[in-house]
Amino acid sequence: MKSIDLNAPVDWSACEVARRVMQAEAHAVLAAAARLNGDFSRACQLILACSGRLIVMGMGKSGHIARKIAATMASTGTPAFFVHPAEAAHGDLGMITASDVVLTLSNSGESDELLAILPSLKRLGVAMIAMTGNAESPLAQQATVHLDVAVSVEACPLNLAPTSSTTVSLALGDALAVALLEARGFQADDFALSHPGGSLGRRLLIHVRDLMHSGDALPVVRDDVPLRDALLEISRKGMGMTAVVNAAGELVGVYTDGDLRRTLDRDIDIRATPVSAVMTPKPATIAAARLAAEAVAMMDQRRINGLLVEDQGRLVGAINMHDLLRARVV
Repeated sequence: MKSIDLNAPVDWSACEVARRVMQAEAHAVLAAAARLNGDFSRACQLILACSGRLIVMGMGKSGHIARKIAATMASTGTPAFFVHPAEAAHGDLGMITASDVVLTLSNSGESDELLAILPSLKRLGVAMIAMTGNAESPLAQQATVHLDVAVSVEACPLNLAPTSSTTVSLALGDALAVALLEARGFQADDFALSHPGGSLGRRLLIHVRDLMHSGDALPVVRDDVPLRDALLEISRKGMGMTAVVNAAGELVGVYTDGDLRRTLDRDIDIRATPVSAVMTPKPATIAAARLAAEAVAMMDQRRINGLLVEDQGRLVGAINMHDLLRARVV
């Protein structure tokens, strides 16, 4: 492998090419947005009224975009999957039923593989949305609804490689997915149910109550005990803090490792001084039902490492940044 000197002077011509490509594609997307009309609304209505699934199809580069659109739809509340047109002609058409809606992608609108299965789709009576760059093409003419993804020029200097056209198709697919998401009232909790595995799922499904220390693991002392007892409780429970409650069990304060550092500067007798004299009153708390991600945001905002947890005004637990790190919420 040829060695590369990363400290050598940079040739900015590559950046200029990249900038030109991105500007061309951005212009194409904005031009497509300006052309949006009632056909887009009708496409949304067709999919919303569909009692089956959205079948997305495309060949070549359009096929790659079609796969992504199907995946985005499926994760945002619109049941969808990708069917390869060539495989459809050899048996996979059996996956499609009359209750489905088919979304086909072809920049030319003349893909042989899509045209070959068009008669079968017509016999099934399947509603079809065609996303093409040619409104006069056979695919566009036979579709129930046509969505225009025409571009004046590809970003490729040869005007051959699908670049601007695929970007516009992808953007229009995203626009469809988001419009349908909003029409369905799709919420964050719905999104989490289809993303249970990754960081999105952890952020949207894990609640404070799932991670908090409670019962015997909850560090808590009375406000009239000596500071020494509070320090022992912090050491035993290993959370770097302890809640402080009054005789009625009501939360009145917190004592943390940070408070200890400030206490040491005051030359206080830890055996004679009650913890109420050195605690932080009115501590930050979070409800047990809140998302763990909200606990992270609150800790970041307040620059603290732990929170006490309440449920209907009662102290029920404690959570710290280590708990959130272990759960990979952070």
